[in-house]
Amino acid sequence: MMTNLMTLPSRYQSRYQLQTLTVTAADGTSLPVSVIGQGPPVLMLHAYGMDAREFLPFILALTGKYTFYLPHLRGFGAAKALTMEQFDFVRQYADDANTLIEKICEWRQIEALPVAAISMGAQVMWSYFERFGASRVSRYLNIDQNPAIHNQGDWQGGLFGTRQQEVFDIFQEVIDLTLPYANANANANANANANANSFAHLPFALKRRATDVERLFSLLSVNRTRSKAFIQAMTHKNDHTLALYDHSIWHQKMRCLQAYLVLPYDFRGAIDKVTIPVVNLIGGRSKLYDAKWQQKVTQMLPNATEVILPRAGHAIPLDEPIGFYRVLKEFLQNR
Repeated sequence: MMTNLMTLPSRYQSRYQLQTLTVTAADGTSLPVSVIGQGPPVLMLHAYGMDAREFLPFILALTGKYTFYLPHLRGFGAAKALTMEQFDFVRQYADDANTLIEKICEWRQIEALPVAAISMGAQVMWSYFERFGASRVSRYLNIDQNPAIHNQGDWQGGLFGTRQQEVFDIFQEVIDLTLPYANANANANANANANANSFAHLPFALKRRATDVERLFSLLSVNRTRSKAFIQAMTHKNDHTLALYDHSIWHQKMRCLQAYLVLPYDFRGAIDKVTIPVVNLIGGRSKLYDAKWQQKVTQMLPNATEVILPRAGHAIPLDEPIGFYRVLKEFLQNR
């Protein structure tokens, strides 16, 4: 069920009833937002490849006190059919986040609200802070993400740390192999957008290579043995399954990776603008963002504290679900 946010009555749902609302973006696109809970609003932004509803196990116990707004970023989750108007997907998502934050503040008659964001969603918030400031955000939970993606002379805390070039080369290989198929298919199906980016038309060997690289990315995101076993089980596909695999978000994943490789994505200039309270949640064993460089971000922020979960990788909720829940709960209690 889709409901427009601005027409939603104040007593719109019970504590555990999940609804999907729509918010109209600046370009006229209807953006789906999952909403659950009762109480003051909280915005949570999801990670690369994630469905916003995957936050639910961590927030259900808090829905009696807060209303959680879980937007689905274009190309993922309930928004998987939405196309990107900009190659710079982080900027696109930041525009969408700004629209949503403004709508929530207007509808709830508040000046600002707390935001929690993980990985790519947190990268979106760094872009948001750079472009729109922090006046509409009361406090911010930054989950294992720093503001600069690429290593450079004065910054070696970028994505994948010392392995950045090695992993980026792997990504570039898969992008070079897959996107020509997507582009050729899109040109041949200009009036059939639903099929333009179908995974089905890729050669089988290329499907295998693309899914293997996705698994590599996921495995680099976790540290705990149980998390790795879970990813292996969830991503394994025998030949028959892979041949019929309807990978509806593969093209958006490739586009995001391509933008990460090409665009500078350095938002350190926004740090001075973020004077609100920030909790920097760090995975002590993160292979995506080195914990020491994450701690430097805490020191650079004007009003920040940090929490390090020493056994967690980048995907903190998966590696340390109880620890993540406790940090989120304390963040929302403003402690």
